[in-house]
Amino acid sequence: MVRPVIAARCDGDNLPIFNHVTTALRAGVALHYFDPLIPELLGPYPYGKPFAIGHECMAEVIECGEDVKHIHKGQLVIVPWSISCGSCPTCHRGHTSHCTQAGSTLLSGYGFGASMGPWGGTVCDLLRVPFADAMLVPVPADIEPLKLASASDNMPDAWRSVGPALAQRPGAPVLVVGGGARSIGLYAAGMAVALGASRVDYVDYDPERLRIAEALGASVMESKRGAAWFDRHAPRVHGRYLVSVDASSTTAGLRYALRSLAPGGNCTATGFYFGKQTGLPLMQMYANSVTLHVGISHPRRDLPDVIELVRQGLFDPLKVATLVADWDDAPDAFTTRTTKVIVAREPYARSGGN
Repeated sequence: MVRPVIAARCDGDNLPIFNHVTTALRAGVALHYFDPLIPELLGPYPYGKPFAIGHECMAEVIECGEDVKHIHKGQLVIVPWSISCGSCPTCHRGHTSHCTQAGSTLLSGYGFGASMGPWGGTVCDLLRVPFADAMLVPVPADIEPLKLASASDNMPDAWRSVGPALAQRPGAPVLVVGGGARSIGLYAAGMAVALGASRVDYVDYDPERLRIAEALGASVMESKRGAAWFDRHAPRVHGRYLVSVDASSTTAGLRYALRSLAPGGNCTATGFYFGKQTGLPLMQMYANSVTLHVGISHPRRDLPDVIELVRQGLFDPLKVATLVADWDDAPDAFTTRTTKVIVAREPYARSGGN
């Protein structure tokens, strides 16, 4: 049992918070416009309210079961968004968000309601964590905890989009298409700069995010909303980037990220694509021998790399945070239209509770 003391609003939380999506998604599936997998992933009433929200948190350990050997009461820990046992074949392959022991739902995790299991959300006073030794990651004493507020999901999501690719191609130029995944694109841009990319270009229409990307060391390119800008500026033969990231959550942004790749390049898509017919420039991808990776994040696998990057001091995640509020103000903070929201309170040990 843990008590969350720092929680962050994931980019994916913005969809149900700011939009009435349940009816739209149900209608889209019924009309064969959206992918029929949606009800299996998000339930028959996708994002049907009310449900306990939040799946990025840092928490204080309150109690441990008798089988827990390596996690101790009083520790400050990162709680990954997805449930994983750490010992099944899928976990051993690094696909910790597809753990076969996590439950009967397609995915198992916090903050999405009953469609992903009986786990609740992280903006709460008490949270149950199974497989604690495998799942929980202690917060190092030499890192300011707020810097790891988004380490449960968005930061590892950004890492997997640039970290392995730059390890294989040191110094490669990187393109990040921002927008829908508000903070993931910025984390990816900042991490790419920290990892030594020869150039990092960040594309977005939002002035706030463009300023943050520039502060992180990226070169910014202002776009316009909608598909027209991407279609007009996308290279028709091949681009100059060996690594690209689509954090726009749009098909136009994804196509642009793919068309901008140089031969042999790699693109990672971090957003949601609900449509059945997300068009890909397959002929151009074929001609340039590029790779597209689509999939959910596996935070438990990538957390050690994320933590080490922050520890080195080359990347400051707090530059992405645009609102840090008191825990008791979470309802107002989570409904503020800004890039990255964090709420925090003192752990028991620091406030004298019991």
